[in-house]
Amino acid sequence: MPLTMNREVFITCAVTGSGSSQDKSHHVPRSPEQIANSAIDAAKAGAAVVHCHVRDPESGVPSRRLELYREVTDRIRDSGTDVVLNLTAGMGGDIVFGSAESPLPLNKDGTDMVGATERVAHIAECLPELCTLDCGTMNFAEADYVMTNTPGMLRAMGQMMTDLGVRPEIEVFDTGHLWLAKQLVAEGIIEDPVLVQLCMGIPWGAPNDLNTLMAMVNNIPESWHWSAFSIGRDAMPYSAAAVLAGGNVRVGLEDNIWLDKGVLATNAQLVERAATVVTNMGANIIGPEAVRERLKLQKRAPRQA
Repeated sequence: MPLTMNREVFITCAVTGSGSSQDKSHHVPRSPEQIANSAIDAAKAGAAVVHCHVRDPESGVPSRRLELYREVTDRIRDSGTDVVLNLTAGMGGDIVFGSAESPLPLNKDGTDMVGATERVAHIAECLPELCTLDCGTMNFAEADYVMTNTPGMLRAMGQMMTDLGVRPEIEVFDTGHLWLAKQLVAEGIIEDPVLVQLCMGIPWGAPNDLNTLMAMVNNIPESWHWSAFSIGRDAMPYSAAAVLAGGNVRVGLEDNIWLDKGVLATNAQLVERAATVVTNMGANIIGPEAVRERLKLQKRAPRQA
């Protein structure tokens, strides 16, 4: 297919994630204040969208506590920084099995399975402009961990998001996830305009080779909007690959903690580096207002005291 480079690119910064990176870099934010400040810095560096998880402020362990999401949301909005807020809804679908010979009972350390309403509770409370919908079940690198998102669960969560006026960002970790996303759109659960995030290089989902990326890109309907990222050392090259293939860019400490070999990054530095890559390719970086217009998002005002 002919090269169709995107000339008007938005950058998403994935601020902290839900992995174990909090003990690998002192720049990975833990507390709501740290997460909000890092998101604000990323926005000032050129990110139009900030994608936020929350963590236990003391341990740094990923959390679903509603009050933490509320504080992050309020701090970002009260700062007056114009940025599109994207909260994860990926937590609450974690299964950790026992050993290969005794998979049941489940391992209680790490298993976190809750219903659709609880998984979306912080979305209903905070009303971000975007929230993620992990569109499938997947084995991760850990031996006995499964990220679990059944079609029934996704239909329920997706409908709740749509009813709340929050646009889902469909997280696609493999080709079957994109197939299911198309079905959710066909059923009217997810409405136009549709936004997809291609998540590459995460064991054991879609490998981050360019053939796989383009196979996924070629299966995205022309009217949809999409972004892509990879992890670790391949995170920054994917800023170029995504733009060349017609998409948008995601970087951030959720995906990669390094700026250069041996140099730990901040979120703002990763955004600045990605912006340099994109603009040196001849594309423009667009801001949050342009993203809202493109995706028909509803900007939320700060809460009244």
